Amino acid sequence: MPTKREREYYRMGFLDGQRSVISEGPRILPRFRSEIAEERISEREEIVYRKPKRKLSAWNKFVKANSRKKEFRYRDGKLNLKKMGVAFRRKKRR
Repeated sequence: MPTKREREYYRMGFLDGQRSVISEGPRILPRFRSEIAEERISEREEIVYRKPKRKLSAWNKFVKANSRKKEFRYRDGKLNLKKMGVAFRRKKRR
């Protein structure tokens, strides 16, 4: 259990962090510069680096395309993933 002083230090650090984020604005640190798209912020003209989104796997594409179909839904609205898995394995891939 943290002491009263430790809780106070934590709160002060948290508030300092909040203030610095608010004053500096949204900024994401660069990770993979070659793969990351650059965008400009209109106010300060700072460069923001973002990781590109990953491609969906074949299974994710199948689930996205078929999740609304009645044959893969239970009555309570949940997905029948077992039935979807069987259908995914049976489908012909190109």
